Amino acid sequence: MSTPRIVWLLSLWLSGGMAYAQLPDGPHRETALKLCGACHSANLVLGRCMTRDQWSEVVSNMISKGAKGTTDEFNQVVDYLAKALPPNGSTANAAGRRPSRLSAGPKDLHVVDEASANLGKAIYFRECINCHGPKARGANPNAAEGQKGSDLVRSLVVLHDRYGNEIGPFLKRGHPMQSGVASSSLNPAQIQDLANFLHQRFQDTLHRDPFSKPLNVLTGDVKAGEMYFNGEGKCSTCHSATGDLAHIASKYDPPELQLKFLFPQNARFGPGGSRPKPVKVTVTQADGQSITGDLVRMDDFTVALRDSDGQYRSWTRAPGLTVQKSDPYETHIKLLDQYTDKNMHDIVAFLETLK
Repeated sequence: MSTPRIVWLLSLWLSGGMAYAQLPDGPHRETALKLCGACHSANLVLGRCMTRDQWSEVVSNMISKGAKGTTDEFNQVVDYLAKALPPNGSTANAAGRRPSRLSAGPKDLHVVDEASANLGKAIYFRECINCHGPKARGANPNAAEGQKGSDLVRSLVVLHDRYGNEIGPFLKRGHPMQSGVASSSLNPAQIQDLANFLHQRFQDTLHRDPFSKPLNVLTGDVKAGEMYFNGEGKCSTCHSATGDLAHIASKYDPPELQLKFLFPQNARFGPGGSRPKPVKVTVTQADGQSITGDLVRMDDFTVALRDSDGQYRSWTRAPGLTVQKSDPYETHIKLLDQYTDKNMHDIVAFLETLK
């Protein structure tokens, strides 16, 4: 994206012309606008309410796609988003308005508040269970004609809903309830509790098979893992059990430990994770001029990078152009072809002792 376009988009954002919704007030809001607002409208963010770790992943993804800023600034963005748009509060509450339907999508996951879902369960059992069944999958087909409720887990209203923004208006229009009380009498807090319960039922249905739960990865031999770490694997040439890896098992559970040593390039940004190191690339043109920067994209036809000034540069890969790539995770990537299943489980067993 060119600099003039970035400036234009940022000016629209700051003037409120780019989006009809605004980010909620809070510490570091201006930093979030500065780093994120050049490419994104407020609606993209207001459609989400997530945990700090989830926001850290979003920011890490921004960085991998070329977002520029200091470490402190990106930490400030994570702090702001985690406090302004937490998982236990709807976007409507945080921003003072109902979120845009356009923002709903695969990256706009409803994060269930378990305490709220428990309250919603009581409402559901009191008002809905006879028609929609104990699991919200619809009543028994042999039920009385007036009690053949639909499958709410597959309901488009529920699937599109985020924190009651679809369920609420549906109930306000009027829907039969077991107690005979009008559904329009449910207050916003009850609607959000019911929404959390229904999304909990959806997620339980989606992940009820045993393969959705992490397997026990602590099946290796600690001593063998330590020997591989200090010997054949050559891990100790870059890492230290008493240095950078000290107490790592206190931060992550065994499945996360396994993922982090196998795929460290996917590490999260911010507290609880680390910012992935960028892949560096040096492009040398036919006239001998060389430019080094963070790799943005490289394929058989083009190579693109961001230089030290943050400028986007790209070239067609033609004769006379040479490209040298330096991936800080190259050793880990090569080891993926060398690890045996035993090696991997032994290393996890050893890392788990570093409390």
